[in-house]
Amino acid sequence: MSTVNPAMGTLEIAPALARADLLAPPVAAALAALDAALPADAVGVAEIDPELADTTAFCERYGVSPAVSANCVVITGRREGQARYAACVVLATTRADVNGVARRELDVRKASFAPVDEAVAATGMEYGGITPIGLPGGWPVLVDALAAAVPQVVVGSGVRRSKLALPGPLLGRLPGARVIEGLGRPAG
Repeated sequence: MSTVNPAMGTLEIAPALARADLLAPPVAAALAALDAALPADAVGVAEIDPELADTTAFCERYGVSPAVSANCVVITGRREGQARYAACVVLATTRADVNGVARRELDVRKASFAPVDEAVAATGMEYGGITPIGLPGGWPVLVDALAAAVPQVVVGSGVRRSKLALPGPLLGRLPGARVIEGLGRPAG
């Protein structure tokens, strides 16, 4: 696995575990647990202006292409009276096919974006910073094949004041991850 490119746009990237202050607690704990399985410098973190955490503003300000910026959204559905959750990771150039591909993967009749308060409470992360690293155990992490194919990708860090940078293929190696063709549909 390659190391993080320290010059992605104008981001100043440092090894994530060396800057745990820029990570949500569940993200820092998950990265520490994965440390033995990953090269120490495979995941980086960059501090950003929290007001610019939303994808479009972030990409414009920091010179990061939407083609290497991933969004992580939490979806939910019910099956036999039980709520089911999953995270969907897609590139910013696409949008998650929530009621097609994602719904089938979650095995529910209808899927939707989880309400903000539910997503924040369940993940221990900030809205606008939710990431596939450090999610509750048992949650599927549905990764669009396009995101997993990007050599370096930027995604949330669990807080709005920073972003993670990591090799795209690493997304498919996270606990509970499944790389899925067609999860991301062209945006627009």
